Amino acid sequence: MRTLPVGDRALLVEVSSGEAAQALHAELLRRRADGSLCVREIVPAARTVLLDGLDDPGRLAELLPAWDVPPLSARAEDTVEIPVRYDGPDLADVAALWGVAVREVPEIHAAAGFRVAFCGFAPGFGYLTGLPARYDVPRRATPRTAVPAGSVALAGPYTGVYPRSSPGGWQLIGTTDATLWDHARVPAALLAPGARVRFVPQRCS
Repeated sequence: MRTLPVGDRALLVEVSSGEAAQALHAELLRRRADGSLCVREIVPAARTVLLDGLDDPGRLAELLPAWDVPPLSARAEDTVEIPVRYDGPDLADVAALWGVAVREVPEIHAAAGFRVAFCGFAPGFGYLTGLPARYDVPRRATPRTAVPAGSVALAGPYTGVYPRSSPGGWQLIGTTDATLWDHARVPAALLAPGARVRFVPQRCS
């Protein structure tokens, strides 16, 4: 673990892996909820967590290495279910990369339990982990100029759902009608860091 000051009231914590970042994020949320940590914002990323609005960042930097940060809990929690039609244009390419039949890609993907590691790229876009490392896939050699909203996609160790049409180089395996970002909803984002997610296969019409 490495801590770096960010301005006068923020601290960036670097850890060794995505799993460690998710575990630290969960522990920080728990401590803020029970009142033992006073911080305004907790923002996870791939291997870092940013804490903003601290009264004494230096003191927290001294204490953090001694914290007992438990691994992510496997207990049952509320799960966001996202219906998906596995009809993406890159389904066959992903099957070839995985070394499986095309019909097995939806089975493997839907069987996994996902967690939102962090959010970014666009409002409502979550980087979801949960597939075993053997199913990591590269980005497309040539990105698309426009990926439709609702596209379910893979890149590296992550699954993501495009909340709006935008350029993108991820492998597209399906589509969903779920609304990832809605200004009229509270909260506006369907997915938040730490949330559990499961994809529910739907029949293609």
